[in-house]
Amino acid sequence: MSLEQATEENLAYIIKDMAEKLQVVNRSLMDPEDYDINHYEEIKSLHDIVEMKGQLSVSEIQAFVQELGQYRKS
Repeated sequence: MSLEQATEENLAYIIKDMAEKLQVVNRSLMDPEDYDINHYEEIKSLHDIVEMKGQLSVSEIQAFVQELGQYRKS
């Protein structure tokens, strides 16, 4: 699957994948419909970092979730 295109389907995949990898308990925070497609590149960059790092500390997970919060729709 190519994630280079900024589509709603790709955005949903990225958000759901990050929710899984970040072990987010409250999945309502990671509802793909709440995220703005206009921030696709920023969200994909975060996803790429999570992919590269693999294991994350609790503080790193919190930082990623907080950063993602900035790209939610108003």
